[in-house]
Amino acid sequence: MDKGLEQSWWANMPNELLREVLLRIESSQPTWPRRRTVVACAGVCRTWRLIIKQLVKPPLLSSNITFPISLKQPGPRENLLHCFIRRNSTTHTYYLFLSLSTALAQDGKFLLAARKFRRPTCTDYIISLNAHDMSRETNAYLGKLRSNFLGTKFTIYDTQLPPAGAKMTKSCSAKLVNPKQVSPRVPTGNYPVAQISYELNVLGSRGPRRMHCVMDTIPASAIQPQGVDPSQTNFPVGNMDTSFPFSWTNSTCLQNSISEHENNKKDDVLVLRNKAARWHEQLQCWCLNFHGRVTIASVKNFQLAASPENGHAGQLEDEVILQFGKVGKDMFTMDYRYPISAFQAFAICLSSFATTVACE
Repeated sequence: MDKGLEQSWWANMPNELLREVLLRIESSQPTWPRRRTVVACAGVCRTWRLIIKQLVKPPLLSSNITFPISLKQPGPRENLLHCFIRRNSTTHTYYLFLSLSTALAQDGKFLLAARKFRRPTCTDYIISLNAHDMSRETNAYLGKLRSNFLGTKFTIYDTQLPPAGAKMTKSCSAKLVNPKQVSPRVPTGNYPVAQISYELNVLGSRGPRRMHCVMDTIPASAIQPQGVDPSQTNFPVGNMDTSFPFSWTNSTCLQNSISEHENNKKDDVLVLRNKAARWHEQLQCWCLNFHGRVTIASVKNFQLAASPENGHAGQLEDEVILQFGKVGKDMFTMDYRYPISAFQAFAICLSSFATTVACE
């Protein structure tokens, strides 16, 4: 903001009156694309930004995604937040959109992008806020999904430290960064926040894929009616140094980390498992009820719910937390809800694209 605007009567308006004006704007723009007005108001000056941040509710309460921080916060409790993914098979790129209409995979607001990078011993999916720049050295880099050599085990990494109160497994970062190259306000490294595993099914005797996700930073008690999921409240993307060289994790460390985590799994971490499909005699295929959100049969389709091993699930075992399914050649729906975030849901869905024949 220039100095002229900073000294204008708009910036110096009494906070009580300014808050009332911004409150009416925020409440009158409930959905996108009109909600861009709320984002524009947050960019006027520091005073406006602070007030807007106080007025805008997180997805848990508003069922809406407004700012980038919303992508790291859990979705609504009462309903699934509808999104869709577009795949570009030529460039191995995936784009996540927030659905703006009831039509499947149409009229969306861009949220995140990911690109597949093959390594000698693993595969990385770099997740970014920028659809055109997937570099890990930019402000837009949010995290990554890394698989083992077989494509049966995955780890989701976040660039930000898990929030206070969240449980975090120890990272296997092997390369440290020069402190002089990093802004002191930005954490250094990639932090594991979830583990995804697919059971081997070489002979196809077990039916559809079987997967489970261990959400390292979400307590199992979060799914209870009064449960709390610690989520990020600060998202310093604008403060990040563009020359920031994030640390890397080798594949051997990853496999050892996953194995150790599974062998020492604790009851206070949320575990999600895919809901078992039922065999349909007339259609001669395995079926799940996606309530019209999936139209094409695919081995990639899945629904995740709380696992009985959590000890806190109870009747919540039947409630879908994340569902993903095919609606076109390169179009997929992704619906998620509390206690996971859009970033975590997107990364889990990327693992479905990456699994190998051994899991089919």
